[in-house]
Amino acid sequence: MRKRLPSTQALQAFEAAARHESFTRAAQELSLTQGAICRQVAGLEALVGVPLFQRARRGVRLTDAGERYSRLVRRQLDALERDTQAVMAHQGGGVLELAVVPTFATRWLLPRLAALRAERPGLQVNMSTRTHPFLFEDTEFDAAIYSGDPRWPGTQAHFLMRENPVPVCSPKLARGPLDAAGIAALPLLQQSTRPTAWREWFASAGIAAPAAMAGMRLELFSMLSQAAGDGLGVALIPPFLIQQELAQGALAVLNPHSGPGQRAFHLIVPERKATLPALAHFRDWLVGQDEIGHEMVPADHFMPNESEPLASGDVERCHN
Repeated sequence: MRKRLPSTQALQAFEAAARHESFTRAAQELSLTQGAICRQVAGLEALVGVPLFQRARRGVRLTDAGERYSRLVRRQLDALERDTQAVMAHQGGGVLELAVVPTFATRWLLPRLAALRAERPGLQVNMSTRTHPFLFEDTEFDAAIYSGDPRWPGTQAHFLMRENPVPVCSPKLARGPLDAAGIAALPLLQQSTRPTAWREWFASAGIAAPAAMAGMRLELFSMLSQAAGDGLGVALIPPFLIQQELAQGALAVLNPHSGPGQRAFHLIVPERKATLPALAHFRDWLVGQDEIGHEMVPADHFMPNESEPLASGDVERCHN
C-alpha cells in the first residue's frame, strides 16, 4: 500500500486555502465548513511532517514549505483533472492527443483542420508542442509530427514532406534573383537548431560559406520568418511554412536552390496504437493531402549514422 499519499480531498482543501490564503474562502469555494478545511489541512500537515501555514488572529499565511508544496499540488491537480477529462472524451473514440513541432502546426496543419472536421465531424485533434523526441509510454500522446530523425523505438514513421528550405528575405533588404555570392554578402539569420544549415547550403551551391556570418540566432522557423520580414537578414525557410508571407510580398525567395539532405517531417505513430480508428483516419487524411507523399517508413528501416551511433532506446534530441 502507498501509505504516504494524501487524499484528494485533503489536497483540494489545501490548494484552495493556499490560493486564497484563507480557510473561510476555501470553505466557501468547496461548499464545506471552515472546520472541515482546518481538519483536512491539519491532517495533511501531520502526514508531511512540516507546517504548511502560519496561523494568526487575522488569518493564515503560507510557510516557505507550504508555498513550494502548493505549487506542486496545484500542478498535479490540474494534470489529474486534464487526464480525467481526456479519458471521458476518449469514450467515443474521437479524440486524438497530438504532439507537434510549433511552426508546422500553426502554419500548415491548423489551416487544414476545418476540412478534416467537415469530413469527420466527431474527430477532435488536441495539440501540444513538443520539439524533441520522447517515449510515448511516458505521455498521453497518441501520435507526433516531428522534423528530424524518425527512428523512435516502438513506432511507425509515415513520411510527410521534406523541408527543402530556400533563402528568403524582405524586399526592403534585397531583391532576387541573387546567386550564392550575392546572398553571402547579406546578413544571414542563424537557426540555433540547425547550426550548419547555411554552410551546407553554400557548399551545395558551389562556394564556401562566409568565414563569419553576421546575423542574429533564433530557434524556430516562425521567429526566422518574423525577423526576415522585418528586414533583419536572410533566412533559410521551407516555402510551405511562409505561403502567406510570400503571397503578400512580405517575403521573397532570393534563390530557389534548397540544397541536398534536408530534414523531413514525419507522422510518428506508436505501434500499439496504430489500429485505433480515430488515429487511422487522421493518418489516412494527413498522408492524403496534396502536398504530402505516401511513404510509410518502419522505425527499423533507418540505419544509424556510423559517426553518431544510436542505441535502441535512444532518440536524437533536436528542435524545430
